[in-house]
Amino acid sequence: MTELSVVLGDITAQRVDVIVNAANNAMRGGGGVDGAIHAAGGPAVLQDCIARFPDGLATGDAGWTTAGDLPARWVVHTVGPDWNAGQRDRVQLQSCYRRALEVADELGAQSIAFPLISAGVYGWPKADAIDAAIGTILSTPTAVEAARIVALDESTHRQVQEALDARGTG
Repeated sequence: MTELSVVLGDITAQRVDVIVNAANNAMRGGGGVDGAIHAAGGPAVLQDCIARFPDGLATGDAGWTTAGDLPARWVVHTVGPDWNAGQRDRVQLQSCYRRALEVADELGAQSIAFPLISAGVYGWPKADAIDAAIGTILSTPTAVEAARIVALDESTHRQVQEALDARGTG
């Protein structure tokens, strides 16, 4: 079973096999986590996105690129649903976590760091985003041994830790 934890920090600084990027459909960089990963990873990440995803990526799907200058080995990009644009199917959000773990397995990754997908500029209600993340990561069969959710602020960190504690996994 995958060990799941939460850390307070910057996802671009995580020393894991895979960093998960909350990407947009175009796969050409953007704001929030996506912008931070592209900025820290350097031009190699965007070049690999263009080569691997010429037509972008569907919501709920995932694929990998190099990590460029990041301390991780790979970036797994996944496109979360945009609550603010009316994309409110929780199955799509859960698919992001499941597909990211499947891609990590294809790569042979042992460790992975997730942002809280769709809970930023896409506006997914935070409590539900946390529940979907934890539930899906813990219920997805995977060879990944260590997964972490990276919280950028103390409030989110506390909320994720409380949710983990409530499940008896924190």
